[in-house]
Amino acid sequence: MPSVYGLILAGGSGTRLWPRSREEMPKQFLALRGNNTLVQDTVLRMLCALPAEQIYTVAGSAWKSLLSYQAREIAAVPDDFIIEEPAARNTAPAIILGCEFLRQKGISDDDVIVVAPSDHIVKDERAFQEALSKAISAASAGYIVTLGIAPTRPDTGFGYIEKMPATQEGGWSEVKRFVEKPDLLTAEEYIKNKNYFWNSGIFIFTSAALYRELARTSSDLYEAARNGYDFLLKNFENIPSIAFDYAVMEHASKVAMVGLDAGWSDVGSWDALYDILDKDSSGNAAIGDSITEGTKNCLIDSRSRLTAIVDAEDLIVIDSPDALFISKKGASQKVRGVVNRLKERSRKEVNQAPESARPWGAYKILCEEERFKIKRITVTPGKRLSLQYHHHRSEHWVVVKGTALVTIDGQEKFVHDGESVFIPQNVPHRLENPGKINLEIVEIQGGSYLGEDDIVRLDDDFSR
Repeated sequence: MPSVYGLILAGGSGTRLWPRSREEMPKQFLALRGNNTLVQDTVLRMLCALPAEQIYTVAGSAWKSLLSYQAREIAAVPDDFIIEEPAARNTAPAIILGCEFLRQKGISDDDVIVVAPSDHIVKDERAFQEALSKAISAASAGYIVTLGIAPTRPDTGFGYIEKMPATQEGGWSEVKRFVEKPDLLTAEEYIKNKNYFWNSGIFIFTSAALYRELARTSSDLYEAARNGYDFLLKNFENIPSIAFDYAVMEHASKVAMVGLDAGWSDVGSWDALYDILDKDSSGNAAIGDSITEGTKNCLIDSRSRLTAIVDAEDLIVIDSPDALFISKKGASQKVRGVVNRLKERSRKEVNQAPESARPWGAYKILCEEERFKIKRITVTPGKRLSLQYHHHRSEHWVVVKGTALVTIDGQEKFVHDGESVFIPQNVPHRLENPGKINLEIVEIQGGSYLGEDDIVRLDDDFSR
């Protein structure tokens, strides 16, 4: 029997869910529904079909530490779990890089590869498992397979798949064609026709089928892949940047689709998140701490403080520690225009995350002004930050819980509850938690420049 391997694409860095998603904290690393992040949920879905040692991710080096930390919180993934992209080149080169990595590890032409984005939500895990089982069967028969989402509305933001009317014995159908994002009238016609499905971006195939189709549809990518994994790494930036749908799926000769009706969402906007969240009797979907009076059909995400809304209807309210976003429902995708204007003004709110999980714990920015910044830093037991120094700022650490092992210019000292320590500019230092409970400190930064890029690391690859 062929083995099944998983490739999770985790290199995205969009800001469609601003102000919660930022350039340094894209949505795959956020917990939008429940306690797990989207990438953690993706790994858990993969574990329903294949063992942890056969699951890998493709992502840029910027996400390596955070991705490794979040994955290992929930699964015993392999040491080489992360396949690093030298540059962002869209989904086709990323998938081919991952497949060549697996071929280098010795997978056979008949082994099945499941490719999934890292930033989707699937509410019905059982339905997903059943669809994936059918797709693996179709892939073993030589098809390149995609999961098609049963549409719930005439959405113009998705590409569509038209399947052949006949359903094969294994529960899959051959694909007639892929359709670009339609206008509203066309999308309404697609909804009436039960042969049209949304394109999920989830692909299942054997490596033999992939390279058979690559040879037909994309000679540049095929020639690059033929030269192997090491060649791809060295020449990745010169590979055409193209989506897998355009490079392979739309022109492939043998394509199948399995329908998926599982509460799926690509979480491409706050409206999309509202659609799949549980609502109260007034149609409100609330995350965090909020209270409503006479309010209907609103999405309220307020995790840092209490938000009260009175006599409002059809609003999206997203509160973060440093920005508040309010939109009418149906208009939340216009957040892209807001983000573009913030970029033009070089606002830190586009890229800097006010709170974030890290491989060693977490931090939250409590206050930031022109020449000082205050953070709350939590370091989990046994973890430490990199040895580092700063050119433009000094730091004052106050321990509020636990015991810190602090290294300053090669000298170690323990700092206990209520005690503090001063870190001068240009002096190597490290923070470590040697204890059994979380270490919490308040860090007060002062200086002429407080940007996160004023960190010179002397060891490790952990990011703050």
